[in-house]
Amino acid sequence: MISPILRQTSALILARRQPEYRRFLHNRIDFGEQLIGIKGARGCGKTTLLLQHAQTCGLEASRILYIACDHPAMVDVDLYALAQTFYQEGGQLLLIDEIHKNKGFAAHLKAIRDTFDLQVIFSGSSALRLEHELADLSRRAVVHELPVLSLREFMEIETGQQFTAYALPDILANHANLAANVMQTLRPIEQFKKYLRYGAYPFYRESLDNYTSKLLEVINLTIDSDLASLYSIAPDKLDKLKKLLYMLCSTDPVELNISKLSTGVGTSWPTLSRYLDSMSAGSLVHIVRGGSGMRTVNKPDKLLLDNTNLFYALCASPNVGSLRESFFVSQLGYQHQVHYHDKGDFVVDERWVFEIGGAGKTLKQLAQHPEGYAVVDDVVIGDGRRIPLWLFGMLY
Repeated sequence: MISPILRQTSALILARRQPEYRRFLHNRIDFGEQLIGIKGARGCGKTTLLLQHAQTCGLEASRILYIACDHPAMVDVDLYALAQTFYQEGGQLLLIDEIHKNKGFAAHLKAIRDTFDLQVIFSGSSALRLEHELADLSRRAVVHELPVLSLREFMEIETGQQFTAYALPDILANHANLAANVMQTLRPIEQFKKYLRYGAYPFYRESLDNYTSKLLEVINLTIDSDLASLYSIAPDKLDKLKKLLYMLCSTDPVELNISKLSTGVGTSWPTLSRYLDSMSAGSLVHIVRGGSGMRTVNKPDKLLLDNTNLFYALCASPNVGSLRESFFVSQLGYQHQVHYHDKGDFVVDERWVFEIGGAGKTLKQLAQHPEGYAVVDDVVIGDGRRIPLWLFGMLY
């Protein structure tokens, strides 16, 4: 039996008016699949995507059920039994939000997929837990990742206009013309500066005045709720994770100094390494590994906050170098492999080498790399192999 509370909650949420703007992933998903997963950071728009689909799929409201596994009414609810009841009563579309809050969810999804002619679309906020649990569903579920907003998406939301997403090779070969095309419509640096502060999460539209406090709530929930429960981190250790975030916010983007970080956080390196992996899974940090030609086993990693908005939420004066590198990695990391490099800052797909800097950045360090590029901040349009930083926000 499905409890009246769950039914009423579903009806109320499905009836809410949803934002008109649809994120890029909406058009990439084949909604004809029977079992679809969407993973991503808290606040990136997964729930909105589910509900937008529910309102446009053409099904009657009585054929759709939305549940959130972190709702109090879902405590001790058997997902398979719930799906069986819903199917027997004529249900066709089951939307399951925050599925990582349900222990053993993979086995339930597998059984639901194999038993009922029922479409299930689920979301989860913790990538690592999802990857682990979904191992048995590789042939049954199609799982998509939803990253934070790109600069391109932010500009579309702000202006109501559409902008083309460019492939990385196109940007490298034709960046001056592409930048000129965007400049015909708006001032990209103006939009870029706004994006750095509040453009990564769609909920900025609810209230700019409360955006920072809501983002801090996302950070705290990710650490205190998601990571603490999923990785069995003791409550008295959670402040160490937050302390690490503050350290990354205000320091130069240098290679990870194991001794300095361990001392600063007040824990051993093996423990800190485990914390970092969990924070990466929770979309709070990027762990950038060394490239294949850098003896990666012996090289340390570079750490960056996951996106630029976290900098402004966590400290009053973010480190400019870290801010630039965080933007670059957040925009390229979704579709490309990004490693750090011994000559430049990053190597992408083991091919292109990039050095990130201000408007005066030159190609001097990359003189020996024919596919080396300077990524320059505070520049609207580039020249040669000097490409504006903001333009890398047009990738998705």
